[in-house]
Amino acid sequence: MMNIVNFAHGDFVMLGMYVAFVVWTLFGAGPLLGAPLAAVVLATLGVVVYFGLIREIMKGPMLAQILGTFGLALLLRYSAFWWFGANFLTLPENIVGGTFDVLGLRIQASRLLAGGVALLVTLGLHLLLTRTSLGSKMLAVAEDSTAAQLMGIRPDSMQAIAWAIAAGATGLAGALIATFFYIVPTVGETLAIVAFVTVSLGGFGSVPGALMAGLLIGVIESLSAYLIGAVYKDIVVYSLFLGFLWFRPQGLMGKT
Repeated sequence: MMNIVNFAHGDFVMLGMYVAFVVWTLFGAGPLLGAPLAAVVLATLGVVVYFGLIREIMKGPMLAQILGTFGLALLLRYSAFWWFGANFLTLPENIVGGTFDVLGLRIQASRLLAGGVALLVTLGLHLLLTRTSLGSKMLAVAEDSTAAQLMGIRPDSMQAIAWAIAAGATGLAGALIATFFYIVPTVGETLAIVAFVTVSLGGFGSVPGALMAGLLIGVIESLSAYLIGAVYKDIVVYSLFLGFLWFRPQGLMGKT
């Protein structure tokens, strides 16, 4: 919504994973406590990052924005290395629950929880942007910040809120992903690539498009891993992604 590519997005998710791990280590609590706490911590970090870095680099050229967020990613990543080390960490497999057998398909409760929360968050974001005054103001700032300011909207406030929401969502996602995925400072690289592909395929600025793209990528990955092999699933996904953008560069639901 801010017309800026955040290369540190995956590292925000990584921090959310570490928050969940710290909550489990200190209190023995699962995502019921870790996920909301990670969302609050990352939302606060998002506001700090906006006023400390993003607000300034947005005034510069696109190259400054790319290098600025890339530098932020490195700062967060190597701070995690310094604080937690380079060892792979995991949460207990039964921290959420066991495995369900649905029509012969074995589904982990942790993955089911993450998927359900992801759907709810996506719906909430869509309703926020399309059904609330705050969402209208954020869209107005994204469309033309100068005109929005003339209408009495404060772009700084709207953009800070946008960063808080985005970072809070990454914290929530990281805490839920940590229940079934390894935790290491470099995990943000992998997650960021998937996020960029999802947003590009869905269409920049479209929440329903991101949801559709995420579901589509997940299905293709699973089928590819089952039919061809887990090693080749990324090749299939990225090949289809590039082929699709060749014919529709704006994505599934992006504006032409």
